[in-house]
Amino acid sequence: MPEAVHVGSGKVRELFALDDDRLLLVASDRISTFDVVLPTEIPDKGRVLTGLSSFWFARTRELCPNHLLGLRSDGRSTECKRLEMLPIECVARGYLSGSGWKDYRATGSTSGHRLPEGLQESDKLELPIFTPSTKATEGHDENIDAAAAAELVGDKRFAEVEETALALYAFASSYAAARRIIIADTKFEFGLDEDGQLLLADEAFTPDSSRFWPADQYKPGGAQPSFDKQFVRDYCETLGWDKTPPGPELPDEVVEGTRARYVEAFETITGIEFDAYLRDPEVVLA
Repeated sequence: MPEAVHVGSGKVRELFALDDDRLLLVASDRISTFDVVLPTEIPDKGRVLTGLSSFWFARTRELCPNHLLGLRSDGRSTECKRLEMLPIECVARGYLSGSGWKDYRATGSTSGHRLPEGLQESDKLELPIFTPSTKATEGHDENIDAAAAAELVGDKRFAEVEETALALYAFASSYAAARRIIIADTKFEFGLDEDGQLLLADEAFTPDSSRFWPADQYKPGGAQPSFDKQFVRDYCETLGWDKTPPGPELPDEVVEGTRARYVEAFETITGIEFDAYLRDPEVVLA
């Protein structure tokens, strides 16, 4: 990659500068859980993330423009517009799970949203809610309320981000529901272009950024079977690991099971065979 200069590494992605206006994002097969990158990779995971994100970017442009400029032939690399990223994680929740459930169990609220009494884990919320969090450079992201998020990005920008995140979630959750997948919650990152326009960036509705549940197995009252990395989280929870580095190695059956779930999510949502994507990544843009 002689034309690109490496400028950073995330938990999953490598970031390269192509020029002053464009970046190259390369999705690795690394997997993180509880904000710790594990030593075992999941084959083709980066291609699933790139393919699904590109699929959604192509279908949500009218709701919110995004950073995608092009998809490369390796199926894991995207050329993207360089943006000034907002300093908050933007989470839309339609169901009570994960950190939202933990907050609710402790306080009856999450990110300043007071929720009805008596809800169970994985219950569907009356209306989806926006629950921002910090972007932790080390350790775990922390849920924050609207006032704290507005302090970081400004009141007007916060209102725009909340409205946009909920609109994106409504579109994708309806699309996925027609394909028998529940998107319980999802995380977005947004950035600003040189004109101050809000753009969707990083990834969109992937098994890393979302909880995907098979609709025909949905039963509130506990954790749900999933197409996302919850399978890895659940395995790690059985180990007595303290959730600090280094992370545990994953056995072959967890690796194979996780890859199968990622690929099934890709194929179910897109209606495209994963092998067809590997042959021609641009098939997800059609």
